Amino acid sequence: MATNATNFLIKKWTGPYGGVPAFNEYKVSDFKPALEVAMQEKLDQIDAIANNDEEVSFENTIIALELSGKTLNQVQTVFGIYRSNLSSPEFNDVDTEMSPRLAQINNKMYQNKKLFSRIEKLYKSDAKGKLNEEQQRLVWLYYTDFVKEGAELSEVDKEEVAKINQELAGLFTLFSQKLLAEENDQFLELQSELDLDGLPEAFKNSAIAEAKERNLNVLACIGNTRSSIEPFLTFSNRRDLREKAFDIFVKRGDNSNENNTNETLVSILQLRARKAKILGFDNFAQWSLSNKMAKEPQKTLDLMESVWKPAVEKVKNDVASMQEMVNQEGGNFKIQPWDYRYYAEKVRKAKYDLDQNELKPYLQLENLRESMFWVAGELFDLGFKQVFDVPVYHPDVRVWEVNNSTTGNPVGLWYFDPYARQGKRSGAWMNSHRKQQKIEENVLPIVSNNCNFIKGAANEPVLISWDDATTLFHEFGHALHGLCSNVTYPSLSGTAVARDYVEFPSQLLEHWLATPEVLNKFALHYKTNQPLPAVLVERLEKAANFNEGFATVETISSSFVDMRLHLTTETIDPHKFEKEILEEINMPSEIVMRHRIPQFAHIFSSDGYAAGYYSYLWADVINADAYEAFLEGKGPYDKEISKRLYNTVLSIGNTVDNEKMYENFRGRAPESNALMRARNFPTV
Repeated sequence: MATNATNFLIKKWTGPYGGVPAFNEYKVSDFKPALEVAMQEKLDQIDAIANNDEEVSFENTIIALELSGKTLNQVQTVFGIYRSNLSSPEFNDVDTEMSPRLAQINNKMYQNKKLFSRIEKLYKSDAKGKLNEEQQRLVWLYYTDFVKEGAELSEVDKEEVAKINQELAGLFTLFSQKLLAEENDQFLELQSELDLDGLPEAFKNSAIAEAKERNLNVLACIGNTRSSIEPFLTFSNRRDLREKAFDIFVKRGDNSNENNTNETLVSILQLRARKAKILGFDNFAQWSLSNKMAKEPQKTLDLMESVWKPAVEKVKNDVASMQEMVNQEGGNFKIQPWDYRYYAEKVRKAKYDLDQNELKPYLQLENLRESMFWVAGELFDLGFKQVFDVPVYHPDVRVWEVNNSTTGNPVGLWYFDPYARQGKRSGAWMNSHRKQQKIEENVLPIVSNNCNFIKGAANEPVLISWDDATTLFHEFGHALHGLCSNVTYPSLSGTAVARDYVEFPSQLLEHWLATPEVLNKFALHYKTNQPLPAVLVERLEKAANFNEGFATVETISSSFVDMRLHLTTETIDPHKFEKEILEEINMPSEIVMRHRIPQFAHIFSSDGYAAGYYSYLWADVINADAYEAFLEGKGPYDKEISKRLYNTVLSIGNTVDNEKMYENFRGRAPESNALMRARNFPTV
């Protein structure tokens, strides 16, 4: 174990770009001592601000808080990277011990009576009115955050909230570790060529490689992650194996083993409900939404309901087409959830003459990455240059300098970690490793995009599905939100906006994948280097809204359940609760929730999306309306509109009220019918 003098985790980041994480020097054994040193440093800084005898000012209170905890921010950033990408038994032990202790830091800050008194005094003073707009927004943010976290509670209630927060931190870690174990330890074995029937060649090769990597005495295997299971469900001709694959995926966290998450998540819900009550709210959903755009849970339920009914109707029509195909083939069965993707793909091919396997040879991961860079250049004048003098935490990770194409000046760093592996959580995400800010100096942002694509055979390009390509663009939209930030204070930087607004820029960028400019330049066949044929582009456009009902129902059902979980204050039985809510909303039997309760990491691995999964739908309304601004103008690459998007959304972080921010971009509030038009649903 390193001493404080030799522990690289607590050393200031050095090297190019204002300093970068020294991943080549970090050790898991150094995390605990580094966190302990950094936590004490942060507490000392908070106490110094709270006990300052000078008259309260923006500089000695708010800016001082913005500059506090730099070491802890660095250590926690690396700690989070290990948790998501390099999990191991050794790391998990540290995570289990330290997560509750880290929660104590926030408790002690938010419950520091003298500190809140200074913030409150500034917030209610005449001096606040003399600050600029961004500074006033920052004072407002600190004040409302402290109030929301219980700064005005009695000492007894503060102590109870602090205890709950610590317990929750431990339970979040436990839930995440159990779910990751389920994904790492379970897989579908494929014994022979017959078991590979129907699978695309590239996917076969990756399944064979997966079995070799796991040292299994079988021909191939399918890992228990979305990026492996969904392609198998789409293309496998083996209905019996599709059912097995579906079964292991939807039962993650719900098996009779040590990784069952039900007891853990019930405890999380109970603690959240108790915390909300202490803080003066009827339920956790009300507390959670108090600082979101939606404000009230009922608004989210109304939005979900308005989209749910047309989506279910669309599903019914799609299922009828699928069932007709089953009957024509002589199948004596009703469409089941493990059949849906398989027959949806068959219907897509029959109805639109569009086969995903025809598209995939044109969707090379590296070309699509280049296409994202090109789009960022066209819209926001950004350039990307790969660099090799920045340490990385795994050989799969690569780094690019992001610069202003006009001036050549660097604006940030982008890390790309595209491949699935043991110890890495499933899904795709963006992380901010360092926030842009300009308090004392111009600090460049460092962001990452992390995915779980399956590596193919050696020296073969990685080919991905259209859905995966859409996800790639989505997460890059989050990255651009962080990279384009141009604010003064880190707490207002980049993606630090309301949860139901943060998905707007990412969902918006998805539209550019399907533009002719991207398809013609970058959708090139991996063997012939020829662009996607015009006839396929035309079919792709015609099929753009195909299966939109499925995607909508899959997601909104999870949103309904999430919101209802956090509106209740009673102890629930997860199986019974899930069943009752789905019956109440008339969930089609052919579809399951995108995230069943026992594996709903969005809402049980942290408070991040708890009572907030509706955010994807809420932001999609804004996204659909925003894209229509481009269509009403000169098209997707309209320079004037992209500049306005940069100036009013991407560059200003949370310096302006989010509703006002959007009105500044669009000239009005978003119109919900834009989403219905985008999904080709009936409008009201």
